[in-house]
Amino acid sequence: MIDLLNAAARKVPSWVLYIVAALYPTFLFYQGLTGGLGVDPVKAMEHEMGRKGLQVLILTLSITPLRRYLGVNFMKFRRATGLIAFFYIGLHLLVWLVLDVQIPSEIWADILKRPYVTIGMVGFIVLLPLAITSNNWSVRRLGRNWHVLHKLTYVAIVLGAVHFLMLAKGFQYEPIIYLVVVAFLLALRLIPRRRLVRA
Repeated sequence: MIDLLNAAARKVPSWVLYIVAALYPTFLFYQGLTGGLGVDPVKAMEHEMGRKGLQVLILTLSITPLRRYLGVNFMKFRRATGLIAFFYIGLHLLVWLVLDVQIPSEIWADILKRPYVTIGMVGFIVLLPLAITSNNWSVRRLGRNWHVLHKLTYVAIVLGAVHFLMLAKGFQYEPIIYLVVVAFLLALRLIPRRRLVRA
């Protein structure tokens, strides 16, 4: 089964993911225009793009453990999924800025006064240099420093999960599950490779 998955993955070019990823926000926008997102389509679109961005970021974080523990090799898609996550999170931020808050003074006030907005904004800022350097030229230019820089992904995903948890009203299972999954995926990276070989 794993061999079949890996063989199928090798046949799929990474650019296909970008096309598929663009369909979701297009569909959401269409839903918003046609009344399919309820009484507050802006909020619905904002939340959905943020949720989907976090989901794809978690998917990106799971690619290395999948190869390391199960032998499922989706490494060729890791850059694409990371950029797609940034794209979704950027749209989440854009909807909040342009369609929701709109007034610059209120945007700055929200960033300063609302902790979940502050954390979300810091998470986006952390992701920004990672997206900018997600290309072959940057890999060659930065050398070993590229890998060090991209470890900030761990910081960004924790901030994203905490942002979602703080944003939730009342007790909700979904943001807690996301936070637990993120903690689990990060914990897997703490297991020494030599211990895995002996096991």
